[in-house]
Amino acid sequence: MNNKVDDFFFAGNAVSGEPDYGLADTFVRTAEAFANATYQSVYIIDYFRKNFLYVSPNSLFLCGMSPEAVKELGYQFYLDHVPTDEVGMLLEINQAGFSFINRIPPAERKKYTISYDFHIVNGHEKLLINHKLTGLAYQPDGSVWLGLSVVSLSTHSNAGQITMHCRDRAGYWEYDLSLHRWEEQAAPVLNETEKAILTLSIQGLTINAIAEKIHLAVDSVKSARRRLFEKLEVNNISEAISYATNYKLL
Repeated sequence: MNNKVDDFFFAGNAVSGEPDYGLADTFVRTAEAFANATYQSVYIIDYFRKNFLYVSPNSLFLCGMSPEAVKELGYQFYLDHVPTDEVGMLLEINQAGFSFINRIPPAERKKYTISYDFHIVNGHEKLLINHKLTGLAYQPDGSVWLGLSVVSLSTHSNAGQITMHCRDRAGYWEYDLSLHRWEEQAAPVLNETEKAILTLSIQGLTINAIAEKIHLAVDSVKSARRRLFEKLEVNNISEAISYATNYKLL
């Protein structure tokens, strides 16, 4: 199947009326300031003009191109640099995400963020990235004019991991690609020892130093870490930190 840029745009993400582009520079300057303060790649999607309004300079996620070149490509970047089968996944995520958001009252939509993993390909190099997307600017009826995307390296090994988060809720929704539907999930609850282990690990402390800091035996800290990994379904402390950060468990 030959996918086209227009496949990413449908009735569910149509923008009602022409937006006020006099405000666009303010949003771009805000995104530039955020990009200066993070290692992540940042870009702004313009759903009215069906292109990118801004792309930050981050060579890791631009497949060797300049921000200006990626901005010029817009959604063609995905068609050129994402594996064909995963383009189909992105199209389904696009539809499912907007179908979800359009059921939310317009005043509440700004609280939601969708997250998912997919590969970008540059020549023979294949990189798994995490993509978070949230509304940045809305029309009066709640339709999304601009979306803010934040891209980082994924901590997983496969594409997918499609989740929807609301900043006011502890739980989240996970999209099942085989069943083509969202399913609500309860967020794991961390005890104080688990939170301390994660927080001190972020600060770079070793297991021995963490044990001394929280007044536990080293073996007790190791056991608590193993239980934490099982609870979060991760393999190591780096994945645990990423999970806890993404799901706002700390």
